[in-house]
Amino acid sequence: MKKYILLFFLFVCFQDSLFSIDVKKIEPAFWWAEMNNTELQILLYGDRIADCMLDISATDVRLKETVRLHNPNYLLLYLDLTEAKAQTFDIILQRGKERKTIAYELKQREARSSLREGFNASDVLYLIMPDRFANGDVSNDVIAGMKENQVNRADPFARHGGDLKGIQEYLHYIKDLGVTAIWLNPIQENDMPAGSYHGYAITDYYKVDRRLGTNEDFRELTTHAHKNGLKVVMDMIFNHCGSEHFLFRDKPSSDWFNFPQGYVQTSYNTTTQYDPYASDSDKKKALDGWFVEPMPDLNQRNRHVARYLVQTSLWWIEYAGLQGIRQDTHPYADFDFMSAWCKEINEAYPDFTIVGETWYTNNVGVSYWQKDSKLAAPRNSNLRCVMDFPLMDLMTKAFEEEADYGKGVNRLYEYLGQDVVYANPLELLIFLGNHDTSRFLKNEKDAANMDRLRQAYVFLLTMRGIPQIYYGDEIGMYADKKDGDGLLRADFPGGWPGDAFNAFLPSGRTDRQNEIHSFLKKLLSWRKNNDVIAEGGLTHFASNNGVYVYERTYNNKSVVVILNGTDKGQTLDLMPYQEILRQGTVKDILSDEIYPLPEKLILNPRHVLLWEF
Repeated sequence: MKKYILLFFLFVCFQDSLFSIDVKKIEPAFWWAEMNNTELQILLYGDRIADCMLDISATDVRLKETVRLHNPNYLLLYLDLTEAKAQTFDIILQRGKERKTIAYELKQREARSSLREGFNASDVLYLIMPDRFANGDVSNDVIAGMKENQVNRADPFARHGGDLKGIQEYLHYIKDLGVTAIWLNPIQENDMPAGSYHGYAITDYYKVDRRLGTNEDFRELTTHAHKNGLKVVMDMIFNHCGSEHFLFRDKPSSDWFNFPQGYVQTSYNTTTQYDPYASDSDKKKALDGWFVEPMPDLNQRNRHVARYLVQTSLWWIEYAGLQGIRQDTHPYADFDFMSAWCKEINEAYPDFTIVGETWYTNNVGVSYWQKDSKLAAPRNSNLRCVMDFPLMDLMTKAFEEEADYGKGVNRLYEYLGQDVVYANPLELLIFLGNHDTSRFLKNEKDAANMDRLRQAYVFLLTMRGIPQIYYGDEIGMYADKKDGDGLLRADFPGGWPGDAFNAFLPSGRTDRQNEIHSFLKKLLSWRKNNDVIAEGGLTHFASNNGVYVYERTYNNKSVVVILNGTDKGQTLDLMPYQEILRQGTVKDILSDEIYPLPEKLILNPRHVLLWEF
């Protein structure tokens, strides 16, 4: 009998040991008092943690709700922080005789945190893929225990070792170029087996990928960026995560992800979001299908998923001092959730900017997603800024085609004439290319065509909207998407120890690279703090013999652009443009000359003039 009692005692001890309270994850790890939304969701993850009784020690923090999900390894707490002050309080877990106490901190917010300035049409964004820009710390190239444990710069689809320290090291170069904000492709952990150097398969929403640095490194980078007059925009992804995320490997509930039974690929046809005739099955496949198999689709209609995602963005805004967010695959997620998220962010930070990736080939599709769009009424996306992909496509063609009906610069005139579909054309992100598209210069021949490049950059940096430049464009880096995404994201030359050429320095660039860099720097320096471009109205004229003329004007100041969209020299009579031309002298920005306004202009083939009155 004693033998059986002893065995029973040992079994009980073994069970207690087996199911001891072990909290593997607590998200978010800390929060702030006096946030605009006073509700806080805390996610606890650990073996059978839902079996625990729960209490909190703070008298000014109210436990609103405790949620036990289908998976007993999760416990969700919803706290009311309406009366809470900055403090550290205890979260108390108890199972039987075992008790575990977790100290939880509510930090004090920085003064005027809610009043931060977002990015706008006065800014120019500089887009960086952190793995491919510069390697400032070779010690974090390979991290023991992570699933991809090598760096191979010869493989365009492998990790190359770029990091946050590298970006920080060259902030002076970025500032000197004349841009005013940096947008980083995702920096959160992507602990995937291979091919996730780009950052879009997140496996930890609250942690910087250790191969890029630490959370503290990111905050140091943003601090230094701000000191250099640069705003910081962080890439985020709410539509999907990486398949190695603990929330997917050990799902909290069967409805945490869409198509939980297994991989169903999206149709990529997000026209269904606004198509009045779309079938339910087409909508479901487009919106609930997975982007690719390693990126399972999050179900934002689940209120717990929704709150989890919203809090990750609030956390990074507060922690790192962000001025903006670029939301990946915006139309692939649930419309109502995304609308509510944008609304909450802008209620908490009234001047903060979110730009959504709205990849459509037509302006109707893009405009549907902009805040206050008449096309979406009575729905409202609450998304201030959308990406003007159709204009990007037109610009790649317009400056190399001979201007003719519907071609060349006529494409730009006709497209801009349709801006009536946009609620606010000044809050369109405009660009010649990014990490997902061919560069504006696809090949060496393009890189040698300075006329095309000059016209494109003058147009980009004088047009309505918020311009974005892709790293390396300023030195004429070229790549074609047909050759693979890895080559679109080539290393910036000079960012790695031992590089033969350092294109961060004039001495490390070719003559052509310096020519491109100098031209773009000149334009960017002129554009900075130029309220005519940031806030001015637009008047344009129908193409005349292939010449496109437009004006930006604000507070009795005027900028006039003249583009010869043909391969032949022309004489342009200025009489038809008198309504925008001011008598007296004109300042030619590109030549730095000041001269009397002529009656006629002699234009060289593909000539571009940038006048200031």
